[in-house]
Amino acid sequence: MDARSAILRSTFLIGLFAAVLGVFFYQTGLWSMQADAGSAVVQVYKGPQSGWPAPHLSDSIAHRPLAPLPEVEYPDDNPYSEAKEALGKKLFFDPRLSASGTLACASCHDPDLGWSDGRRRSFGHARREGRRNSQTVLNSAYYDHLFWDGRAESLEEQAMTAIAGPREMNQGLNLVADGIRNVPEYRRLFRQSFGDSTITVQRIAQAIATFERGITSRTSDFDRFLQGDRDAMTERQIYGLHVFRTTGQCMNCHSGALLSDDRFHNLGQSHLGRPSEDLGRFLVTGDTSDVGKFRTPSLRDVTYTGPYLHHGLIFSLREVIDMYDRGMPQIIPRKEADNPLYPQKSPLLEPLDLSDREIEALLDFLEAISTRPRRMSAPDLPGLERSDV
Repeated sequence: MDARSAILRSTFLIGLFAAVLGVFFYQTGLWSMQADAGSAVVQVYKGPQSGWPAPHLSDSIAHRPLAPLPEVEYPDDNPYSEAKEALGKKLFFDPRLSASGTLACASCHDPDLGWSDGRRRSFGHARREGRRNSQTVLNSAYYDHLFWDGRAESLEEQAMTAIAGPREMNQGLNLVADGIRNVPEYRRLFRQSFGDSTITVQRIAQAIATFERGITSRTSDFDRFLQGDRDAMTERQIYGLHVFRTTGQCMNCHSGALLSDDRFHNLGQSHLGRPSEDLGRFLVTGDTSDVGKFRTPSLRDVTYTGPYLHHGLIFSLREVIDMYDRGMPQIIPRKEADNPLYPQKSPLLEPLDLSDREIEALLDFLEAISTRPRRMSAPDLPGLERSDV
């Protein structure tokens, strides 16, 4: 290499090194400024809620402050009793309520799996795959509508619907009591719970509903933060709370103590014209404005209740956030353009353009609102040896 080439090469390398250093110091400075800004936000959130930044909400959405869960209320026509809750627990785990004698409520709502089953879609009667992801029964006491499409309006109705569902337990409601009616221990438990030993499907549903109303989230780090322990969450989690309330626009649907609005929205996931098509709430109401709408799930304990969305195709919370960040793209074949059931995606969804730092902070915040559900072992079932269950 001659002297001139050596000088040119050296000059190029020096320039390249300087450019890399420049980018490094620029990015470092930018990150430092972002970190400083984040720290300032954190200090604001460590103060009283009245001083927190206003949430970013669409015009049609009213502000519902985040809060700890209230006490569970029991309906007047099915008041709480310890005996009834204990009976409901046994019935929840008893496969004799199903037509095959092999499926129980706990088959799809396992306490070790966030009170869901960890599957994309559950297996029901005759190993038939269900149409949707099994929702957790955690905090179901607080909902006005049950199931993804809201077809049940009480836990009692939900229990009977699942027992009778052909893809679920497939048991005729006139037969559901037959499997346990002649078990002396069950007759005693029904007498303790209802005043006499008569066993009916309505009483079975009331007992199961009483048990389910007691399945609630444990106190999370976020709950402790709201209750005044400002060190219960890390700075990254607090920054994630800020993103959740502001640039993430999460509180349009996930608000209040339940972190759900208990309403129905179309996220563009109806899969119209595809093998996995599901028209959601429309199948209940027949109202075309409900096509593709599904109930907003609670985000409490969300890190333990995957997979996600009604179709259960999403196994990562990062992927869920990425989909929302892109405005939840709706993919429908062109041939469906003139279909009268062509769904209208919710106007609440729009691209967010979140930074990686904001997305990571949101994930950290979801950890703060998640606490592993209480451990619970299956009870001994009257008239059955444990090995028979």
